[in-house]
Amino acid sequence: MSEDDPVSWYLIEPGWSVVDSEGDVVGHVEEVAGDSAHDIFDGLSVAVSVLGKARYVPSEQVGLITEGSVHLTIGQEAVENLPDYEEPATTAEVEPEKASVLRRLEQPFAAPIHKHAGTTLWERVMLRLRELFKRL
Repeated sequence: MSEDDPVSWYLIEPGWSVVDSEGDVVGHVEEVAGDSAHDIFDGLSVAVSVLGKARYVPSEQVGLITEGSVHLTIGQEAVENLPDYEEPATTAEVEPEKASVLRRLEQPFAAPIHKHAGTTLWERVMLRLRELFKRL
């Protein structure tokens, strides 16, 4: 498999490059949002700067996904105007009181978010340093 072969959204990792429609790197993946149990890709949290807030890129604006890169269908100006990423709320299915203990344990406690990277300043700096040393 070459680097240009498309890959599934399941393989996206924090730190991957995010490329705009012109081919310029505009940020890095911070988090992948979706429901892996039902194969629903919701979007990405993209760090466009080390100190700034992450931006939310909906799945509809994600084009080709290749090993190490996510290519968007929008340009840099549109990326700059994307809304801030907000952590999705976790969900829990409420079972009736008469449900058996086994039935309650079978239900997921939280929404199955595919990947979650920390969003602290330290973690962002470490991601950028790792990427820098990979290039050397």
